[in-house]
Amino acid sequence: MNEFSRRDFLNLTKRVFLTASGLLGLGALARFLGYQTESSPPTEFDIGLSEAYPLGSQTFIADIPALLVHTEDGFSALSLTCTHLGCTLKKDEASLACPCHGSRFDEQGRVWQGPAKEGLPKFSVEMRGEHIIVHLL
Repeated sequence: MNEFSRRDFLNLTKRVFLTASGLLGLGALARFLGYQTESSPPTEFDIGLSEAYPLGSQTFIADIPALLVHTEDGFSALSLTCTHLGCTLKKDEASLACPCHGSRFDEQGRVWQGPAKEGLPKFSVEMRGEHIIVHLL
């Protein structure tokens, strides 16, 4: 008769646990190597037809965030991200104001009041037919 000794039982238990640990480790490694990174955010925005932005208008584009300005010279876009710590600016009576730390910028993006030290970046604006395309880079 074949007897199953204590030593045989411990060896079998050890092999089962080592095999299970190895399989779990391989599964974790496969998940790590197969990780899909997020796609990079868009750098080009089609904000619609030019007729939606009348001459002399200043329009907030929340998706970017940017201020689209339509003058006789054409369209221009100004970033609405504060150069101090990245908060989104809001328009008040005479300027673009940072709600986080109080920086103020004029409508050309120049610093009126700190703590921001740099002006707001301008975005490139392109016309494709009747559509306005804003480029962030």
